[in-house]
Amino acid sequence: MGKVTAGMTISLDGFMDADKVNPDFEELVATDSFKKMIAETGAVIMGNNTYNMADPLEWVNDDYEFQVPLFILTHNIPAKKPKGNDKLSVTFVTDGIESAVKQAKEAAGDKMVQIIGGANTIQQALNAGVCDEFGVDITSVLVGKGLKLFENLDIEKIKLERISVKETTSMRTSIMFKVTKSNNY
Repeated sequence: MGKVTAGMTISLDGFMDADKVNPDFEELVATDSFKKMIAETGAVIMGNNTYNMADPLEWVNDDYEFQVPLFILTHNIPAKKPKGNDKLSVTFVTDGIESAVKQAKEAAGDKMVQIIGGANTIQQALNAGVCDEFGVDITSVLVGKGLKLFENLDIEKIKLERISVKETTSMRTSIMFKVTKSNNY
């Protein structure tokens, strides 16, 4: 099975706000590294808040970047679900991050599982020790308030080893870490 990678884009001052931290999104999707990530991804996990940032009945379609099974970590399964297509399907997972990872790995086969947000979902994944790699993209914007990715982490259990640092776009620096588990797992 492939590896599990969690990643998120934050502002220079450490906040997450999808509308503000991605002014370079069009430039990002044109990069070779983004295209490679899409090609190597076999399933995606996201939290309910990320899933509902825009109307999922609208964005979960043939235009979404990840044309793979989506696993939505939630407490409540919505009454209306997007129809998806022959590649993109939506599964709601109500029994925790470990279950979501297990299901996503099975769906992804030899490809990678991407955990793309939000903050709480990535924090749960890091705390549970289910990530092989963790990436953070830092954009050169200041947000000033909001959600922070680096809160609610059990820093005694999470050890990171830097794999790479690169300028991805004119506004974005990408840092990738291998997650090494301490003896507490």
